[in-house]
Amino acid sequence: MSRHVERFLEMLAAERGAAANTLDAYGRDLEDCADFLARRGVVPETAASGDVRAYLAHQAAIGMAARTQARRLSCLRQFYGFLFAERVRGDDPTAALDSPRLGRPLPKYLSEAEVASLLEAGRALPDTEGVMATALLELLYATGLRVSELVGLPLAAVARDPSVLVVRGKGGKERMVPLSDPARDALKAWKAARETVLDKVPSKWLFPSHGASGHLTRSGFAKMLGRLAAAAGLDPSRVSPHVLRHSFASHLLAHGADLRSLQQMLGHADIATTEIYTHVLDEGRQRLVREHHPLAVLGRKA
Repeated sequence: MSRHVERFLEMLAAERGAAANTLDAYGRDLEDCADFLARRGVVPETAASGDVRAYLAHQAAIGMAARTQARRLSCLRQFYGFLFAERVRGDDPTAALDSPRLGRPLPKYLSEAEVASLLEAGRALPDTEGVMATALLELLYATGLRVSELVGLPLAAVARDPSVLVVRGKGGKERMVPLSDPARDALKAWKAARETVLDKVPSKWLFPSHGASGHLTRSGFAKMLGRLAAAAGLDPSRVSPHVLRHSFASHLLAHGADLRSLQQMLGHADIATTEIYTHVLDEGRQRLVREHHPLAVLGRKA
């Protein structure tokens, strides 16, 4: 590793607070680029724009994923920006390079039957554990909350028997999300049972714990979901809090919800973010044609 790379990584750690994993990834990216350039008789510090472009073309040629290519270009841009700021070189060879086009991944979600089996697995857990698991699952599937919003719900948010949940989301913005009857019933059962996990120590959180945060953690809920997925006969790798958020949105849209309402319930600042769920409408239209178009029906009969 060259001294300039070392200084660049030190800067990221000291000035930007980069995590150890980030520093390790950047170090490996720069090493990979240096190895390629060395075969061209060039060192990164003196590489021209054509050298960097050749490196990126090589990444694409060997089948590197577009996101990995984009990350490596981002790393190189920051590195050369650092060299320019430190006056190690008088130009930035990445300035005129375009980022690779990234495909927009479709959200992963469960079918309605799979969500039902997950809920059933939660109800099957013994005693208080089952009551809490059911409340968590019903709430998440009924509201599409982010996992941090769910586990960090204050008890005051459900002090009565709310038909609407007031959620404080990103940037401290509040939004209102309607609650389904099953979610309200599950909440009522959990509020009656939660006192048994407190050991007479009062807590302001809806889902309290004895950890440092005082409430159930994101990782704790994710682990619970993994166990429930296995019990429901689902692949645990397919089930996560965010997948359930996607399932909430996809199923609502499939049953006729409009995008603007969905945007408000999910807490998206930009409706373009919500539009990723229109894949459900596309699938529905295709199914409509397959099942009801006269020529498609005739083709099945033939």
